[in-house]
Amino acid sequence: MEETTGADDGDQGSDHSRDRHRRKGRPVDTELESAITGLLDRRRSGATICPSEAARAVDPDGWRDLMEPARTAAHRLVDAGRVEILQSGRVADPSMAKGPIRIRRVPDRAARPAERRAGPSGPPDRADRRPSAGPADGVPG
Repeated sequence: MEETTGADDGDQGSDHSRDRHRRKGRPVDTELESAITGLLDRRRSGATICPSEAARAVDPDGWRDLMEPARTAAHRLVDAGRVEILQSGRVADPSMAKGPIRIRRVPDRAARPAERRAGPSGPPDRADRRPSAGPADGVPG
């Protein structure tokens, strides 16, 4: 029987997947970021992807092991201003997002200014600008 060193014994498990990515000389982080941006490049403007799509693009057999790294890659792309993370159809803070997320390119601000929120220091919502009704405006209560 031939003895193996374990370096490349044909194991199809997650260790093999990670080793394969290392042997390529390109970190899996960079592969996942490229997969995210590449998938979004091939979609219509405003379309979203799931992190699992990027993980499957990088490793069709070991994609489950890449789910957390795919979410982390999306977080880095958010920090770089290239994508947004959505939950329940709304832009979410990546550090607070738990559960299923979607990823989309940051919309063109000139094309859709109302779609982007300025964040906590941005302009108030319409509800915040509504005049109050009641005795203060001369209408009996």
